[in-house]
Amino acid sequence: MLRSLTERGHAVHAVGTALDALRRVAAETPDLVVLDLGLPDLDGSDALRMLRGITDVPIIIATARDDEQSVVRLLRAGADDYMVKPFTGAHLDARITTVLRRVGRASRTVQPAVHTVGGLRVDVGERSALLDGEPLALTRKEFDLLAYLAARPGRVVSRRELLEEVWRQPSVGEDQTIDVHLYWLRRKMGESAAKPRYLRTVRGVGFRLVAPD
Repeated sequence: MLRSLTERGHAVHAVGTALDALRRVAAETPDLVVLDLGLPDLDGSDALRMLRGITDVPIIIATARDDEQSVVRLLRAGADDYMVKPFTGAHLDARITTVLRRVGRASRTVQPAVHTVGGLRVDVGERSALLDGEPLALTRKEFDLLAYLAARPGRVVSRRELLEEVWRQPSVGEDQTIDVHLYWLRRKMGESAAKPRYLRTVRGVGFRLVAPD
């Protein structure tokens, strides 16, 4: 796999344990991590949680677990994508390219979008957000959520759409992930559900981002 990805133009660094991966990621922020769950020192799901504690870089899970419950649990724990073994180098390369494009780390030849709504400015390429000229300290998913809504100002976006397009996970069952991220996003933007400025809840339908009155 190392040879296959290198031949496809990736600079790849391989480590054999979860602890080595944590050290490497902390020292040299990579563009993406491919995490095998079959590790000798830690369960891969524990390694995923530990990685998410120190970095927001995209993580693709390589796993032999193909049941929906395991997949959903990994996505909720912070994985950006997953691949069930066995898979080819070409397939993994395609998934890497897709994930990097989605988080804005692919080729810079295309000018990324900048969305402005009232005093909010979201730069997708730089992955930065300013509110009234002040930077917002957002996690990766908080930024992804804000950027998705800012690209569609005034339009009501359903929970199902957010789960499928921002979280890339199936919209099955009751999921509080959006509510938690929206709560923290509102706090960082100085508003609340009771006193919204930009982020409005449309009860029973979804959410929309609008300029304040």
